[in-house]
Amino acid sequence: MTDALNATPQQKSEILMQALPHMLRYDDAMVVVKYGGHAMGDEDKARDFAKDMVLLEQAGINPVVVHGGGPQIGSMLKKLGIESQFSGGLRVTDKPTIEIVEMVLAGLINKSIVGSINAEGGRAIGLCGKDGNMVVARKVHRAHVAGEDVVDLGFVGEPDKVDMTVLEQILGRELIPVLAPVAAGADGQTYNVNADTFAGAIAGALGAKRLLFLTDVPGVLDKNKNLIKELKVDDIRGLIADGTITGGMIPKVETCIYALERGVEGVVILDGQIPHAVLIELLTDQGSGTLITR
Repeated sequence: MTDALNATPQQKSEILMQALPHMLRYDDAMVVVKYGGHAMGDEDKARDFAKDMVLLEQAGINPVVVHGGGPQIGSMLKKLGIESQFSGGLRVTDKPTIEIVEMVLAGLINKSIVGSINAEGGRAIGLCGKDGNMVVARKVHRAHVAGEDVVDLGFVGEPDKVDMTVLEQILGRELIPVLAPVAAGADGQTYNVNADTFAGAIAGALGAKRLLFLTDVPGVLDKNKNLIKELKVDDIRGLIADGTITGGMIPKVETCIYALERGVEGVVILDGQIPHAVLIELLTDQGSGTLITR
């Protein structure tokens, strides 16, 4: 993508001509962006991401940011001498751990992202699933069996009910919501919710036009490691069956299917480490990741 600051007048006009139809396409649309723990580890990239969110809002698009924070949680637990344990890819979350999870996600990371967006001229507001009972969680009962051991995941939850009342009061008012995936259960307990699943539930409830997963990979790759630009749900199932989609990409695409089943028009997996990846995906002809639709 041409550097707009150093572009010639001709190049600038070409950039605008390419972007304008896409801006009209997404006018007043809901776009949920899942901002991953690894993708937000660099100060310059965090600034680029904040600029992207501000520009989307100024262009008449309604961005909603859902962030993770696994590496940051792990770092804080290590500083406090609390050992991290995982089962089936999920963090085993006991009482001391959930307190740290909430502090890091709903506090440190959330307000850092809010501050970055505000510093770039936006008006961000930080929330979590607890606010207005936006997301009510239920305990995850999937226990991991290793030999004879069964591990209780503790305070790990998944979305049970989603209420958009709070977001409906915010969106369309020049405010950018930034959401931490922490939610209360009907039992009053606090739960750590997987950020991808949280983002999918929010996007589905909003009827979002796009859900973007910013990751540390270009998207879904074929067996020759080339990017697959577009996929249908049935294609995904076939690629899992033949071994093209493996490892950590499997739960990622399963979350994409989860979001599509809840009403999201399209889900994109893209590399959040590329500068202005969100703008490239939404406002250029070539895009920057793998688009998955029903």
